[in-house]
Amino acid sequence: MFDQVAPTALRCYGNPVTQAPTIDRLARTGVVFDAAYSNSPLCTPARYCMMTGQLPSATRGYDNAAYLASNIPTFAHYARIAGYRTVLDGKMHFVGPDQLHGFEERRTTDIYPADFGWTPNWLQPDERVDWWFHNMDSVTTAGVAEVTNQLLYDDEVGHQGVRALHDLARQDDERPWLLVVSFTHPHDPYVTRGRYWDLYEGADIPLPTLGSDDVPADPHTLRLRRVSAMDEVEITSDDVRRARRAYYGNISYLDEWTARLTGTLDALGLTDDTIVVLLADHGDMLGERGLWYKMNFFEGSARVPLIVNAPKRFSPKRVADPVSLVDVLPTIVELAGQGVPPSVDPLAGRSLLELCRGPNGVEPVEREVVGEYMGEGAIAPIVMIRRGDLKYVHSPVDPDQLYDLANDPLERVNLAEDPDWAVRLKALRTEVAERWDLDALYDDVVDDQARRRLVNAALRVGVVTPWEYVPPVDPTRQYMRNHLDLNDLERTTRFPR
Repeated sequence: MFDQVAPTALRCYGNPVTQAPTIDRLARTGVVFDAAYSNSPLCTPARYCMMTGQLPSATRGYDNAAYLASNIPTFAHYARIAGYRTVLDGKMHFVGPDQLHGFEERRTTDIYPADFGWTPNWLQPDERVDWWFHNMDSVTTAGVAEVTNQLLYDDEVGHQGVRALHDLARQDDERPWLLVVSFTHPHDPYVTRGRYWDLYEGADIPLPTLGSDDVPADPHTLRLRRVSAMDEVEITSDDVRRARRAYYGNISYLDEWTARLTGTLDALGLTDDTIVVLLADHGDMLGERGLWYKMNFFEGSARVPLIVNAPKRFSPKRVADPVSLVDVLPTIVELAGQGVPPSVDPLAGRSLLELCRGPNGVEPVEREVVGEYMGEGAIAPIVMIRRGDLKYVHSPVDPDQLYDLANDPLERVNLAEDPDWAVRLKALRTEVAERWDLDALYDDVVDDQARRRLVNAALRVGVVTPWEYVPPVDPTRQYMRNHLDLNDLERTTRFPR
């Protein structure tokens, strides 16, 4: 799992510049989903959608400080009850005291806070909290560094991922396993190591196709520009090229880790019996429409890469049907097999395996993607329906947006303003009213924000007990110790035996 990857930044999705040969190989030999979406384009809500198979309105996973209740089943719970060993390595942005949510082992801490400190406040929409909101420093200072907070973290995630594969292969536990290796790159800041920066020396780094003046700015776009201070500095073409070059460099960095992980599977003889899924939580606007980062339902922010690689099971193909992160849980449940109990709650997603297998003579059911956004920049729920070639975005406080992605992939023309589309628009509005009680959802978000802000303020008084996960380490069981049998140790730590 990667963080904040726009599919258009990958060569396997049409980018002519990015160098990521291992990801390209996984795409070439796997099933590539060309219309995969984040159901809520922000880190925590997107990951909760993926983990639970449910939308934020069902889990209250509204924003980056949203609490995930421990009684909500995740795909780790389902896989574990089916007999799988479940291991998490890296970022998942769980908030609250439960930092496992069905994983029986976690190899690292998280990179971001586990408390309620990043809770937005819809009742003060003009407030900018500079200590945790985005700003444009990531763009104006883009370039080269050998060490950053993110690089240190992902170095550890990659190392622990390889080590987890070694441990899973050689230990006496015979259960099959599910391992999530979740990196924080290429998430901003747009800074990469010199060796990856140099890969793009002389490359023609493309500028955004659409600038901020090329399309009318909808109200949510204007709010995002204010929330992330995008209008407080001038962003030059050189700034954009440096930011994109570093972003591409970090994709190449991730590709090296992907090569090490898949190479470790090969070396352990596990490749043929392992299904590799590569995906991201949301995209990155990368300057398109004058926007950066995510937090909206335009294609750059909402689309994600999604590749399922298992050549022994699924023939290589590309899938045009719209799918989304909530489809991950039912996919894993189907893969886990007979030992999985039926879902307790209605799921928002459907298994991807029928699309991976290809036509089976049965008329396929039309797929759709439903999204919800309630994070910073919003002042009321924003919902999205992607069905067929149409994408509809609605919020009670904003004008509707309707785009025909087949004829207008850059989302230049808002068909909601076209009288010829009035009947279709009315039907979509009616559907939204039937799917959601947006007034009640607004009230719940505002109340939930208030509760979390109060709890956060209280827990910062006096003795602070953090919720951040601390990986357990027992040095007495590592390597060679005199209370261990050397012969047994050498036998159990060697693979193959």
